[in-house]
Amino acid sequence: MPVAQPVAQYHPTQRELDDLELLTSGALAPVVRFNEPGSPITLALPDDLAGVEAVELVDPEGLPLARVAADGSVEALTHAQYGPFRRLYLTPTQVREQYAGSTFVPVTDALDEEQIGVLGDVDGRVVLVALVGHGTPELTAVGLLRATLAAARRLADAAVVAVPLASHGDAEVDHHLGVRVIEAYAAGDTVLGVTEGDAPLSDEIGAIVDADQPAPGAQGVVLFFTGLSGSGKSTVARAVMDHLLEEGARTITSLDGDVVRRNLSAGLTFSKEDRETNIRRIGWVAAEISRHGGLAVCSPIAPFDATRQQVRAMVEDAGGAFFLVHVATPLEECERRDRKGLYAKARRGEIPEFTGISSPYEAPQDAALRIDTTGRSIEDCRDEVLRALAPLLG
Repeated sequence: MPVAQPVAQYHPTQRELDDLELLTSGALAPVVRFNEPGSPITLALPDDLAGVEAVELVDPEGLPLARVAADGSVEALTHAQYGPFRRLYLTPTQVREQYAGSTFVPVTDALDEEQIGVLGDVDGRVVLVALVGHGTPELTAVGLLRATLAAARRLADAAVVAVPLASHGDAEVDHHLGVRVIEAYAAGDTVLGVTEGDAPLSDEIGAIVDADQPAPGAQGVVLFFTGLSGSGKSTVARAVMDHLLEEGARTITSLDGDVVRRNLSAGLTFSKEDRETNIRRIGWVAAEISRHGGLAVCSPIAPFDATRQQVRAMVEDAGGAFFLVHVATPLEECERRDRKGLYAKARRGEIPEFTGISSPYEAPQDAALRIDTTGRSIEDCRDEVLRALAPLLG
């Protein structure tokens, strides 16, 4: 008998995972597959999977969730089974079975006292539909659900449903998707939108919001230096870290490129793919540090914007602040400082894919701070970074 070939697997982005859950639940009908013409519900497979007959989409733990054919059609294999408040993630069919005849209220932020008062006047059951998809609420998914459950406890007859409606980066598109999804859940029942207000939050909900969105000084921070080899980024990063350690106000972790390669990324080459894998590993560790209120200081070259954006997203998804410093020392100055002779070797073709010579450096357009270390002391550069960083450190 022929041996069945394993199906290629792909771990989608969080936005794609949210879209997958809504696709398989029927909440996006009439859209029923990825990559339909004109639809924002897209799946971007890596180049090495282009053209394959089918791909298994897996969760972060490797559990196969669905099989996607080349035409974008989706065959559900199972559904996400773990995570906080997973019991609240119901399909439209489940909602109809449990809550038909209710008033449905989309929720994307903590409800204030005035909004809760308005909902208290509604006859019958209220279903608060918390839109917790990637990039949609200001709060984290957990924070929004905790705040919404607290609001529901203030109402005579209320339930909470979690819907992973992700943002697709276009306000008009997101609005139309939101309307379609809410209609799928309400199925003709009343939909009530609560107007934005500036009334205070209850003490309980306010405490939930404060814990979810900590003030400067309590929020984790990733201080990420990027720049050419020899730009001075590691030197300035070390000086900033030493100063903050001397102050003793923060726990600090250094994720310097060379240190990480020895301890986290041993075995990786210096190919473009492996260098970007190294940056993503740095980003994941830094994001976890920020999740727990720490300060991570990173100083890789990180030449490509797409990878830096991935790191930013990891940090922000973890509830941390991402502070990007572009050490914009010109190439000529970096070559002049070339103590290890790396630029000279790259010029001779002895080092392939060397950033700034045979591989590009994409200067960031979203840096919080841009500095040129040419002719400046370490202390001067350090102090400029510290001044800019101060609002995040409290």
